[in-house]
Amino acid sequence: MTGPGRRSSTFTRLLRHGFTDASAAERLLDGAELSPVRNDPVLLEALGRTADPDLALHGLVRLLEAQPGASARRELLDTVIAAKPLRDRLLGVLGASAALADHLARHPRDWEALVTYEPRDLHPGVEEFERGLAEAGDPVSLRVAYRRCLLSIAARDVCGTTDLAETAAELADLATATLRAALALARAAASDDAALCRLAVIAMGKCGGHELNYVSDVDVIFVGEAADGADEGKALRAATKLAAHMMRICSETTVEGSIWPVDANLRPEGRNGPLVRTLSSHLAYYQRWAKTWEFQALLKARPVAGDLELGAEYVTAVAPLVWQAAERENFVPDVQKMRRRVVENIPVAEVERELKLGPGGLRDVEFAVQLLQLVHGRADASLRSGTTLDALRALAAGGYVGRTDAVQLDEAYRFLRSMEHRIQLYRLRRTHLVPVVEGDQRRLGRSLGLRTDPVAELNREWKRHAAVVRRLHEKLFYRPLLDAVAQLPSGEARLSTQAARERLVALGYADPAAALRHLEALASGVTRKAAIQRTLLPVLLGWFADSADPDAGLLNFRKVSDALGKTPWYLRLLRDEGAAAENLARVLSAGRLAPDLLMRAPEAVALLGDGDAGGLAPRGRAHLEQEILSAVGRADSAVQGVTAARGVRRRELFRTAAADIVASYGTEAQPVEADQGALVDLVGGAVSDITAATLAGTLRAVVRDGWGDTLPTRFAIIGMGRFGGHELGYGSDADVLFVHEPREGVDEHEAGRAANAVVAEMRRLLQVPSADPPLLVDADLRPEGKSGPLVRTLKSYEAYYRRWSLGWESQALLRAEPVAGDEDLGRRFVSLIDPLRYPRAGLGDDAVREIRRLKARMEAERMPRGADPKLHTKLGPGGLSDVEWTVQLLQLRYGAEEAGLRTTRTRGALAAARACGLLSEEDAATLDEAWVLATRVRNAVMLVRGRAGDTFPSDPRELAAVGRYLGYGPGHVGDMLDDYRRTGRRARGVVDSLFYGA
Repeated sequence: MTGPGRRSSTFTRLLRHGFTDASAAERLLDGAELSPVRNDPVLLEALGRTADPDLALHGLVRLLEAQPGASARRELLDTVIAAKPLRDRLLGVLGASAALADHLARHPRDWEALVTYEPRDLHPGVEEFERGLAEAGDPVSLRVAYRRCLLSIAARDVCGTTDLAETAAELADLATATLRAALALARAAASDDAALCRLAVIAMGKCGGHELNYVSDVDVIFVGEAADGADEGKALRAATKLAAHMMRICSETTVEGSIWPVDANLRPEGRNGPLVRTLSSHLAYYQRWAKTWEFQALLKARPVAGDLELGAEYVTAVAPLVWQAAERENFVPDVQKMRRRVVENIPVAEVERELKLGPGGLRDVEFAVQLLQLVHGRADASLRSGTTLDALRALAAGGYVGRTDAVQLDEAYRFLRSMEHRIQLYRLRRTHLVPVVEGDQRRLGRSLGLRTDPVAELNREWKRHAAVVRRLHEKLFYRPLLDAVAQLPSGEARLSTQAARERLVALGYADPAAALRHLEALASGVTRKAAIQRTLLPVLLGWFADSADPDAGLLNFRKVSDALGKTPWYLRLLRDEGAAAENLARVLSAGRLAPDLLMRAPEAVALLGDGDAGGLAPRGRAHLEQEILSAVGRADSAVQGVTAARGVRRRELFRTAAADIVASYGTEAQPVEADQGALVDLVGGAVSDITAATLAGTLRAVVRDGWGDTLPTRFAIIGMGRFGGHELGYGSDADVLFVHEPREGVDEHEAGRAANAVVAEMRRLLQVPSADPPLLVDADLRPEGKSGPLVRTLKSYEAYYRRWSLGWESQALLRAEPVAGDEDLGRRFVSLIDPLRYPRAGLGDDAVREIRRLKARMEAERMPRGADPKLHTKLGPGGLSDVEWTVQLLQLRYGAEEAGLRTTRTRGALAAARACGLLSEEDAATLDEAWVLATRVRNAVMLVRGRAGDTFPSDPRELAAVGRYLGYGPGHVGDMLDDYRRTGRRARGVVDSLFYGA
């Protein structure tokens, strides 16, 4: 007897053999069922070798309790102790699957199916499984027989008699036998229908690929034809009844549960199409309507039941269409869409536990292999296997995938599929989620042979294999391309030039010959630089292919590499700093503006990294002014000073454009910015700050060069329009007013000459042709427009505004804000104009009518001929003009009363108008959405084309690039234009109500 506080030796042995609840296990061993063998070391050691000793012991006791009598229990125990093969199989299953333990408890004699194996039982096929199901005469007995066969498959699996591929093939063969048995039951129940038709069952998905899971939907397609002499319509109706009945036999829940769902949604038109079609109807659909993913699905088509001759005819007929899919007009955008992982429908909490659809999951491997089969299978019949691992092996043998990559991917895929199998086997439930409970993870780890620290080892191995898949699934497409052009000695098979071109075309490259030349120039040779490029390029090529213009991305990368290739830090930055390479790929393939800015000074690549020199966050105006003014102070002349200022401006424009592109496209480290308004504010604020700092530096440089430290007159620059509103785009001019005030004792004419000379020199130096983009300074919003003096004194402005000011000038002054020069003079100018732009009495009816008349005239006269008004971002319905004039009318009418309206920023004024009740939440949101979208489109056009524009590009590739910037994937340009029109139409409704009073 064990003393108080002491553990029995059995308890200790149980813990040592892997039991987690030793007390419960001790009670079960002491029970009547196991009394004859409770002290037998063979049993304890065998239980300790299972995935879950506690579960195995509990299942064994239940099985013994279910035996019909004492002699049956004794027979079972004697066999377990005496026959090691049976002991390992039975206890292995009981320790891995609670569901199969339940089956054995309900059918206690089924353990006998594990007692002996004939040689043919070690690797059974369809014929053997058909014999195992032969006696099933109804759906219930079919389920019992199916589970009995499944029991033998699981036993071979958990004991290691079969590997992953063999187990998956056996499961597919059992599914084939089951479909045949179910169809036989359906035909027996409706012999008249069976006589009218020929019905073929085509397995798809993992069943068709001979790689089924323990619990999975079995995907099928049905093909029907009339029997000799039968009417086709009646035959199809009969075939449909048989097919539907067969599906119910497998899918419906009975007292023995269900087998698995039979899913026919891969058929033409999906669930909206007829369940059964003739062969000619299938072909007509595939030739005219099918999408790329449907041909991808047909890779795995295999006739399994019913009329196998008809099934073979179907597979033979559709095969040419499958292997011509890569030549389809929409193949590239379809591939680009499919290559993006579809994780949107996975709950956020489950993404990291998803074995199938999560990053580095099974779908990544399967998709990569299938895509390469579609691209190269037409010319190489050896690639036409429906089984993932067989196809991967064939791709490696043909040089389409690197051998090392294929080996690593094979190993990762086997491990992840084995995890999936063991997770499903436990409860026989369809799931792809790694469990979170430690006990479940422990059982899972032990079932995979991880015994030292099962939970830690499982998570370590899982993450390692998932990381391999994530790393390789993109490189899989591109590494062989480099091997084909790198001209390095290798014992491996390589892609032919033609195969390399086919792959590049399939991945979106319009000029594959040029792309191969670029790859050869970058990756050839035995230098360290070429070796690093060969490491980087497989990933970079994938990122380029994600863009609307992969060719431009690769060409620009070659140009940057040629310019910086000899610098020690460039390739090291891309290799070692995680964000730099992907950021660069996005920037180089997003359009012309950012690459053009980068090519003028390629060392700006350093901004894309993570280190001290990197960082894409815009720098504030004060920081920029300090840097520019310091550079100007060191310069020997105004020309040198302004050159330095323009250089800083070019660098900061690149920083802003890169930040905008990365946030709009998203990267692995940084998801797409969901708040489009925030991106608009980022660009508008940053470009406006850059422009203000550049003007401040240019002003200082010109004054120093001509007058020393002090100009004879105080001088200020007032930002107007988008500049004053902190809303400049990449292609915007700087709208300004110039104001000066003679210093004490200085003649007014002398002061005026000095001020005009400053303005003329500033404008000249900012537009001198150079490597840096010019900054156009536009003063056309000044009093009297182009006819008036370029610079006025503060008194002159006061006199003009008091006597001659027009309504449009008061409206223009709503955006006025000092941006450079004498701060006190700037403040006094603002004090001067405040009564004009925020009149105390508001606006009279005549003034309101005049503003409306001006806007209507502007829309009619300024709309470019031939432009689609509904897509014009400035003058079209719901465009910038609509929203801004509506907001400005509210500012003119109510700005004196509401302090919040006294802002130069459109979105700020819109929010203030909503806050003080001048417009509803809904109307404010509608106007804000339209203004943000129109601004984003203008920014996109400038980024893509390298020049400003108010309409969507007409070139298809440029239009697609605008779409990618705005978040529309390949093939969704039409959706983008429809959404723009819809947004503009809604905003125009609000404008008609608020602005025109309609």
